[in-house]
Amino acid sequence: MLKKLQRPNIHYSALHHLYEFAGKFRNVNLSKGGFAFPAARFLEASMATFEKEILTKLPQKYAHEEALIKDVAMVHAELLFIHPFREGNGRTARILASLMIQNQGHAPLNFKGIDFDLYVKAVRMAAGKDYKLMEKLIGSICFV
Repeated sequence: MLKKLQRPNIHYSALHHLYEFAGKFRNVNLSKGGFAFPAARFLEASMATFEKEILTKLPQKYAHEEALIKDVAMVHAELLFIHPFREGNGRTARILASLMIQNQGHAPLNFKGIDFDLYVKAVRMAAGKDYKLMEKLIGSICFV
């Protein structure tokens, strides 16, 4: 579905007018609200694993909307957990999620209705490969 990882291209396209580092993986360690994101020195490996173990296994076409929601939630949560960019990770992940949905013939996602505290909790749960809350949140804004 998403050949050769295009996140840096999405990040660059969306944010190059704001940040000179747009499209480049961060080289600094980051944390937010007491939560430390993976160390910058591991980003290349983390992103390669993300591509190999998740992105390359996504189907071109989904037979069921439930499967699409599950995959969008997993991709979205994992990308946010990895937090590969210095700024704009949320925007990039939301664009990617919407592109995945639109690629299947649906309208783009509207994240404005999601409870932010639950959203942060869902990202933290992704650290343990638990995507159920993110699936619920993504499902609540799909196909409406």
